[in-house]
Amino acid sequence: MEHTFHGKWISNEIFANLRARNVFHRQLEKVSLDCSEYRNQHVLFRKSFSIDRDFSSAKIYISADDYYKLYINGRFVAQGPSPSYHFQYNYNEIDIGEFLVKGDNLIAVHTLYQGLINRVWQSGDLRHGLICDIVVDNFVILSSNETFKVKDHSGYSEMGTCGYQTQFLERYDSRASEIGFEKVDFDDGDWCFAEECHFDDHTMSKQRSRMLEFERISPKKISVNGNRVFYDFGANYVGYLSVKAKGTCDDIITVRCAQELNEDGRLRFDLRANCKYEEEWILSGREDVLDWFDYKAFRYAELEMPDSVEIKDVTFLVRHYPFDLKARLKDAYANSEELNRVWDLCIHTQKYGVQEVIQDCMEREKGFYLGDGCYTALTNMLLTDDDSMVKKLIDDAFSSSFITDTLVTCMDCSFMQEIAEYPLIMVALVLWHYRVTNDIGYLRYNYQKVINLLDAYRRNYEKEGLLRNLDKWCVVEWPKNFQHDYDADIREGKICEQAHVSINAYYIYSVHIANVIADALGVDPYRDIESLKSVFYDTFYDAEKKLFRDKEGSEHISLVGNSFVYGFGLCPNDACKENILKLIDGYGIDSLSFFCTFPILMRFAKDGESDRMKRALLNDGAWRRMLREDATTTFEGWGKDTKWNTSLFHLTMSYAAVFLLDADLKKLFE
Repeated sequence: MEHTFHGKWISNEIFANLRARNVFHRQLEKVSLDCSEYRNQHVLFRKSFSIDRDFSSAKIYISADDYYKLYINGRFVAQGPSPSYHFQYNYNEIDIGEFLVKGDNLIAVHTLYQGLINRVWQSGDLRHGLICDIVVDNFVILSSNETFKVKDHSGYSEMGTCGYQTQFLERYDSRASEIGFEKVDFDDGDWCFAEECHFDDHTMSKQRSRMLEFERISPKKISVNGNRVFYDFGANYVGYLSVKAKGTCDDIITVRCAQELNEDGRLRFDLRANCKYEEEWILSGREDVLDWFDYKAFRYAELEMPDSVEIKDVTFLVRHYPFDLKARLKDAYANSEELNRVWDLCIHTQKYGVQEVIQDCMEREKGFYLGDGCYTALTNMLLTDDDSMVKKLIDDAFSSSFITDTLVTCMDCSFMQEIAEYPLIMVALVLWHYRVTNDIGYLRYNYQKVINLLDAYRRNYEKEGLLRNLDKWCVVEWPKNFQHDYDADIREGKICEQAHVSINAYYIYSVHIANVIADALGVDPYRDIESLKSVFYDTFYDAEKKLFRDKEGSEHISLVGNSFVYGFGLCPNDACKENILKLIDGYGIDSLSFFCTFPILMRFAKDGESDRMKRALLNDGAWRRMLREDATTTFEGWGKDTKWNTSLFHLTMSYAAVFLLDADLKKLFE
């Protein structure tokens, strides 16, 4: 049930009087947004209130734009919300009975307006504020209004950004007067009163996905080298380095984090993923606690400090989406030590990598990507029997149709990118969700959206039965060095005028999926697929070589182009299928990457190719290579040097677990 807020959106004097900025546009439109006027704004709120009787239930309904961390009576409660668009902006419903007391209480909220155009939030749009209601025994006893106190937090200053302007590196100053603002006895006498946001245009929607969970990981190894202390937490995680320290006022601790070590054993804090995890912490002279606001993905940490500093405690405050493993490894693979290691690698990646959304990589982008995110979300659902991340991805992807009727690449953010294959992959995810959950209502809810999407592709790009003139990037396979010299001009940032085999294979497969969904719903098929196949074969099939050419008018044949033909069941005859299998066997699965590998494994599962499946999963250059290179989470590719900015915590390749788990994949992919 949706909550109707009594509270108002409130902020400080500046943000309360700003009108929202439009950050949305098509990718190829030449739009320049200067969002430098307000960025990295940490805004605090406090409000005391009383409960004059015993109570049996208490909830808070709360949201903030871009993000909040909530404290009640000095205790951390939760943080959120999950990224969303302003017209269906997520709020959280949280049980707070254990945090409240009869008598005097305090709510304190730390909010962030990041202000960057990136893949994380819909930020840079000048929307900031807090909204909340506290409901005790079904009565609203407190609502956000102009009696809340507000103040900017001076303890966070930026040390540049990292990744694709993904986050600010933080200089955290424990001398700031706002330290301890969440405590009941904190003096906020010099704070201003909040103002109602005069031009607020949020429409609120209850967050359907769950809140993050937190756990503390202790170091597995600690070593001291002069004025540096080194910590190894045993594996890559996502979260915050938590440190207690005491030193002299103005002492500075340099904090470095890394996912791997250099050959000399020192931290490689300048990550391969173009994030330089090096920050500063200024001490107050009291016993201080490092309180990062934004998270990082790392395994190792190092503190470099003056001799006067004493470190009291160091842990890794890890955050992740709730994960309860329900699946198990297939019996046929149980005796393979290597496959058990691959399974464990995928499980750890899924458990600690999925956050409030299905993210791409955990450091450089932090983005809610469609495409490969479909495979990650499917994996998560099969492992946990929890479909909330799949539904979050599908719902939010379709919501992006207000930008373009053929959807965007990265949802719930202000970074505009479009990749042609990604929405078509999601069409299959809609069907896979139904086959796992049997939720016919959700399938019916999405069917017309699927049809609207495919109609938009047909209207905008289909000409004489083929997709052409795509004003969207076609990835095909990524990175480029895995494209096998694919002979179509698919560079980002331009219109791909050519009809090429990969995108048209995706298109035919998605039309097929739409027809399968229609059959499940007992309605007429979406459209005839045979005419599309006929044009596809006439254009791309080389009848002499019994393989498919990359593009119209070309004689070039690649493994990449034929991978999609095989994976999506488009081989016109057995001879063609055998020729493609010879290519796959000859090159090996490690010659491909994200987007070709999944359809191939999917077809292996559907066709009962158990030997080929096992060979692929045990390929020495694939997941086993990651393990040889000391992976604790799946990489952005098969090895650390796969690409120029490889993430060592990238969720997509955890989809190996789909093909390792004990499930009827033939039924799923039929």
